[in-house]
Amino acid sequence: MGWMKDETGLEKNAANFVPLTPLSHLNRAKQVYPDRLAVAYGDHRVNYAQYHERVTRLASGLTKIGVEPGDVVATLLPNIPAQVEAHFGVPACAAVLNTINTRLDVSTVAYIFDHGEAKAVLVDSALLPLAEAAIADMEGPAPKIIEVPDAQAGISASGKHLQYEDLIASGDADFQWIFPADEWESLALNYTSGTTGRPKGVVYHHRGAYLMTMGTLVSWQMGPQPVYLTIVPLFHCNGWNHSWMIPIVGGTIVCCRDVTASNVFDAIADEGVTHFGGAPIVLNTLVNCAPEERRDFDHVVEVYTAGAPPAPATLAKVADLGMNVTHVYGLTETYGHVTECLWQNDRWASCDDAETAAIKSRQGVAMPMVEPVAVRDSQQTDIDRDATAQGEIQLRGNTVMKGYLKNPEATEEAFKGGYFNSGDIAIQHPDSYIQIADRAKDIIISGGENISSVEVESTLMAHPDVLLASVVAMPHEKWGEVPCAFIELKEGAAEDADGLVAFARERLAGFKTPKKVVFETLPKTATGKVQKFELRKRAAEL
Repeated sequence: MGWMKDETGLEKNAANFVPLTPLSHLNRAKQVYPDRLAVAYGDHRVNYAQYHERVTRLASGLTKIGVEPGDVVATLLPNIPAQVEAHFGVPACAAVLNTINTRLDVSTVAYIFDHGEAKAVLVDSALLPLAEAAIADMEGPAPKIIEVPDAQAGISASGKHLQYEDLIASGDADFQWIFPADEWESLALNYTSGTTGRPKGVVYHHRGAYLMTMGTLVSWQMGPQPVYLTIVPLFHCNGWNHSWMIPIVGGTIVCCRDVTASNVFDAIADEGVTHFGGAPIVLNTLVNCAPEERRDFDHVVEVYTAGAPPAPATLAKVADLGMNVTHVYGLTETYGHVTECLWQNDRWASCDDAETAAIKSRQGVAMPMVEPVAVRDSQQTDIDRDATAQGEIQLRGNTVMKGYLKNPEATEEAFKGGYFNSGDIAIQHPDSYIQIADRAKDIIISGGENISSVEVESTLMAHPDVLLASVVAMPHEKWGEVPCAFIELKEGAAEDADGLVAFARERLAGFKTPKKVVFETLPKTATGKVQKFELRKRAAEL
């Protein structure tokens, strides 16, 4: 279909078909913007020529310690230059980048090392205890640790492992990058919190990341020379792919290790930050900070937020700070944001603050790199666009993952019906803008982090006094949501909320630990299934 009758001699060849890859962005930037500031972090300031050389030496250094094409190279790093450099340096030697959430617990990091079969791992010196404990907990071969001290933050090397700058120095500046022969080759591996305990490994390809970067630039009209502050952790969907994107327009990435109000305001005032993304908790931090933490600046900062929609009062206060907020939506499985609440001034210019906030809280419309969003009912029929009917958000396009690593059953289930099934329930307005009505029921999103209620429940159920545990989201002013545990105790057991929380904290990351424990007989259906919707109502009232 669509072919001309005679296309002899019109085949793909080296001149007319080059596999798409975000690696090309930095290669081009080195030529076009060699002297422009590429990465800034305190005293660390490199232009595009220097950035490209450091990335090249990193790729070469990794091959010299035994990393081969197709191997996984993991990171346990905050948003520092090494994490940005890894986004190009790891794929430049044809390895697959696996940025791991630094807030995870030891057993989950051990599982990810094992499941992804990491050959090497770049580790911030402050996170060495986590990495070393995880390696001790592994079943398979251990990754080689490359230690990344951070002088800017006063964090020194332990001296026990190969150091990052020594690895860079060992690399060849004339190393030839290995570009993908096929744009479907794997670029990155990201683990997502699923609705069942262990995280699933989401695999990205070069084509998807390339189109993600191009579509975002078009939609957000970024340029010329944006100054982008890394608030979104680069372990979340590779920082929404923004490290790969910024070189296209010769922009600057400003690294932010610790997200505090003063650090954000300092970056805006001193570095001229023009754009950043972050969870609603970041906006809350900025509007509620002490006056002495704020700095004056004379330009509008474009802010992109994802997660639970910011409260209208927060949106109004952020606007007063000189920031314009756009709400976006996406998942790890879609390389990050794929819809946005695209503001249409010709339609909404006359809206008052309340109407503006209501519109801005929507998840919006598809960005250019994906197909229009489908919201469909259980019969796979599009719902009425009446802002009332509910259905599941379904997505398709080039920025949908290849699938889940070593999990064909989960991959098949996710792609049922020819779409990626998000598990998020939404309404659709007559103008096609979507708005989430309810999340995939059992995921709690706290400060931008996904928490599996099943994982927390399993942990609590391991306590000798617990008969039944059910965990739901409880609204929280600072974090958006936090885990609330409803506990049915065994006969004769004494209520000890503090003891239960301590028990959970020993086994889970801090952000997954219940912030409230309620002892009661749990509401159940006739078949004995816990009625979580009832518990959600109670948690909301707490």
